[in-house]
Amino acid sequence: MFHLIEHDVSFDQNETEAREINDEFAVLIPEEDLMALMSLNPEQQYAYESILQKVLLNESAAFFIDGPGGTGKTFLYKALLATVRSRNLIALATASSGVTASILPGGRTAHSRFKISLDLDKNSTCCVSKQGALAKLLRLTKLIIWDEAPMSRKECMQALDKMLRDITDSRLPFGGKIIVFGGDFRQVLPVIRKGTRQEEVNASLASSYLWSTLTKIRLSENMRARFDPNFSNYLLQVGNGTTPITIEDKIKIPNEMLIPYKNDVESLDDMIDAVFQDIGNYSENLSEMTNRAILTPKNNSVDEINTIRIQRFPGTVTQYYSFDETIDTSEQGIMEDFLNTLTPNGLPPHELLLKKNCSIMLLRNVNPSEGLCNGTRLICRNFERNIIDAEIAVGHHTGKRVFIPMIHFLSNADDNS
Repeated sequence: MFHLIEHDVSFDQNETEAREINDEFAVLIPEEDLMALMSLNPEQQYAYESILQKVLLNESAAFFIDGPGGTGKTFLYKALLATVRSRNLIALATASSGVTASILPGGRTAHSRFKISLDLDKNSTCCVSKQGALAKLLRLTKLIIWDEAPMSRKECMQALDKMLRDITDSRLPFGGKIIVFGGDFRQVLPVIRKGTRQEEVNASLASSYLWSTLTKIRLSENMRARFDPNFSNYLLQVGNGTTPITIEDKIKIPNEMLIPYKNDVESLDDMIDAVFQDIGNYSENLSEMTNRAILTPKNNSVDEINTIRIQRFPGTVTQYYSFDETIDTSEQGIMEDFLNTLTPNGLPPHELLLKKNCSIMLLRNVNPSEGLCNGTRLICRNFERNIIDAEIAVGHHTGKRVFIPMIHFLSNADDNS
């Protein structure tokens, strides 16, 4: 028998509640966001006043800010957040993706902030206890913003609606809270595994019972178009479905936007060269590296491009290897080599190749309140056996040094099936 010292590992509920609330009151209010009110265009001004009036009167309201990219939705959100917070009121900033959430002061992914389950159905709700710290924070909240809402399945918003009604004992939509959704349905709809276009549409917020309860406000003046009006107009035509279709549902992309095809290897090299010119010089130029990206719909393409990029990047390669194990330990010996060949969604490859000063992206919410959420971009500064020393490269935590530890992951049951 081991005579160990007994410890009382009880948690102080009041302390947890205080921390949740104090974290929101501690969010810094950028001076430029407070001054943004002076620069709103007429459409933004109308949206700002309509929403703020409901906040100040504490009247139940739900809005959807509809506008293509470049119409100033984020600019509007920042102005609202700054105004509400400057009055010592709580405003929660969320988004469907970590990248977008990192742009908003105090931003978190909606799944992280509202404890939304990853496995959703029409009866799902958020994992929030009515007597818990998060519920108390939400009851005190005066404004909720959810950017990129069209990317999330309607069940996410419906889960939030049911949870807010429950913790506030209200039958009003979203428990009577003032909530602002925003986004552009021309862009990415919810991803439905092996789903049809109709299934994606049916999964969107516009197909929810909540859609009719939202006040729609449209932004149309493109603030970025003056820098490249032709490209902005082309994107708008694609989104509106007015671009001529050549074969079935395929459109013709202007030649000036294309990399001439030679063969798979050479054309891929040419594209990487076009985006990351003089890649060897980026190790000392943070903005040049983080302001460039290649988007691709498939993870295997991402891995292929990343391998080429890290080979070209200057410096010595540091290799990290995953330890893959089966849930049933009796199968470990015969399955380990096979598991090493798999890269399930949301997990890094078995062999991770990194170099000092190269860029990386988080695939999980590690510590959202400190800027470490899914989609956060960082720069590798040093390497230890089980730790990556990195610097946050985007958002309001830019420049902060953090440690990314070895983390245990569990893949979804249907990945790689």
